[in-house]
Amino acid sequence: MTKKVEKGYPGQYFEDFLKEQGEFEDTTERAVKRVLAYQLSEEMKKQGISKVEMARRLRTSRSQLSRVLDPQNDRVSIGVLVRAADIVGRKLRLELT
Repeated sequence: MTKKVEKGYPGQYFEDFLKEQGEFEDTTERAVKRVLAYQLSEEMKKQGISKVEMARRLRTSRSQLSRVLDPQNDRVSIGVLVRAADIVGRKLRLELT
């Protein structure tokens, strides 16, 4: 006999598992940072903006920009991400749900 599964959304049960383990918030934060770093890198490539040029536009060092674009580094301020998004013509939108 097969078990009837309630309709939900993909990943619903994984989210429940992460919450039970106390890892949901940390995992979500890391995932968001990775997506933002990826999107910024892709926009830079698409527009032909080098790291040196992007760092100049952000008025920061290339090493600081590397930290912003590093998907593993989750110690980047929202302000820097907003400025970086603006430079590549995008907007960073945050919302509470």
